[in-house]
Amino acid sequence: MADLVLSDCGASVWVMAGRVVKRAFKFRFYPSAVQAEQLARTFGCTRYVYNRALAERSRAWSQERRRVTYADTSKMLTGWKRDAETEWLAEPSKGPLQESLRQLQGAFERFWRKQTGYPQFKRKGRSKDSATYYSNCFTYRGGQLRLAKQSEPLDIRWSRPLPEGAVPSQVTVSRNARGQYHVSILVEDTISELEPVDRVVGLDAGITSLYTLSTGEKITNPRHERRDRARLAKAQRMLARKQKGSRNRAKARLKVAKIHGRIADRRRDYLHTLSTRLVRENQVIAIEDLSVRNMVKIRSLSRVISDAGWSEFRSMLEYKAEWYGRRVVAVDRFCPSSKTCSVCGEVASAMPLNVREWTCRCGVVHDRDVNAAKNILAVGLTVAACGDGVRPPRT
Repeated sequence: MADLVLSDCGASVWVMAGRVVKRAFKFRFYPSAVQAEQLARTFGCTRYVYNRALAERSRAWSQERRRVTYADTSKMLTGWKRDAETEWLAEPSKGPLQESLRQLQGAFERFWRKQTGYPQFKRKGRSKDSATYYSNCFTYRGGQLRLAKQSEPLDIRWSRPLPEGAVPSQVTVSRNARGQYHVSILVEDTISELEPVDRVVGLDAGITSLYTLSTGEKITNPRHERRDRARLAKAQRMLARKQKGSRNRAKARLKVAKIHGRIADRRRDYLHTLSTRLVRENQVIAIEDLSVRNMVKIRSLSRVISDAGWSEFRSMLEYKAEWYGRRVVAVDRFCPSSKTCSVCGEVASAMPLNVREWTCRCGVVHDRDVNAAKNILAVGLTVAACGDGVRPPRT
């Protein structure tokens, strides 16, 4: 946290304390032919272990009503390595295989907490290929990273330096649908909190404007997917015409993946820029607790809602706010922010989506989105002051 102290000249200054956080740095790398083959085998083994452990846990519960734990699946893995039919599981490093079991355990825990659905099997080409190595499964010396059972270091493009003196504790290697390889290096980093400011802001998510601020500013929605929609549709038509299992189909699938990748890269870059700016400028940021998972079920809006990246943006805001000493407050999703007058508090009986401007009985003319952002800010400040138990009135 920041501490207020007096300087030698008598003026008050802020001394910013550093916060030690776990931070991942992601880089692209280019494996050699041998490394690519080794990684492909590792990806396949981790996927097999995950699927087989999921099958065993599902069978044990459905047939015996017995819950299988992570420790049980770890013992199973040892047996699978000794089995003549699956002895090839001993070829890759043990770290990624154990991590796949931990990921499965985490998936079940989220399912038990009713945060997600039942864990699904991973399919080659449908799920992201990745393998996680812990400190005993890789070496990092002199700026070179070497994975277990590999003789050569990875050819990494160091787009930015790691923090000085950082010691990696975990490394995750992945290959996306475009065939690109990335390595994510987890280290401890000291981040200085930002100087406190007296500005607060409320955000109202939208389609025409990506976000409307309580200050009246409207953030343009770039519609990243719409820019490449014609090109994507053509590539998908070409993919649909190819014979399944053919090399031409693999090439067509790669073209579709590249277009999707470019769209995702542009969206991520835009959201990072916007979230960093809002966190730097404001001490408290109030947002709506939207259920994006349910909103995308609306067929007429699913495309634009998915392209907006609301969930990704909220995640960015939350971890950056935690790093830099700011606060993000989520307002109840049932708060009638759009049809409540931000001046007198009167709640309108109805507010269809096509109404973008309305006049309250008190005489104030409201822009729908700006008014909603102001109400979100007001409720957010109340929640921040009085606790999360405060809920807005429902109509």
